[in-house]
Amino acid sequence: MAHRTHHTGIVVSDMEKALAFYQDLLGMSKIFDSAVGGTQVEHVVGLEKVNIRIVMIELDDGTRIELLHYLSHPRPAPARGESCDIGCSHVALEVDDVDAVCQRLSAAGLRINHPPEVDDRGYVKAAYVHDFDGTIVELIEILDESKCPF
Repeated sequence: MAHRTHHTGIVVSDMEKALAFYQDLLGMSKIFDSAVGGTQVEHVVGLEKVNIRIVMIELDDGTRIELLHYLSHPRPAPARGESCDIGCSHVALEVDDVDAVCQRLSAAGLRINHPPEVDDRGYVKAAYVHDFDGTIVELIEILDESKCPF
């Protein structure tokens, strides 16, 4: 049985732009950066002649995101749909001051659906931001840890 999340993988079209977002703007730390390929990787990802640059980044609490840039199978960033589309919709990151983070991201040219708002019960203040490829990242500021149900 599964017992914890090891990491979340996000395929990116441009690793440097991805690192500018996750590392520079959100403060995550790079813990691994390497190109991988070969038979085992091909079997796992289901592609032939694969060459992937993988960068593992980490938050202070050990939460990891694996950024994957398929060097051998480049794709443009897809036209993103809506947050209600079927499939993995977003990754959520807890921040201390969601307003300040959103201001910094907006100044860097990133799209935020709406300025951060407090939920109806007063538990959290949150916003959805889109990284440079359009991947949705939810930023959450916990306002009252004692009442927050999750």
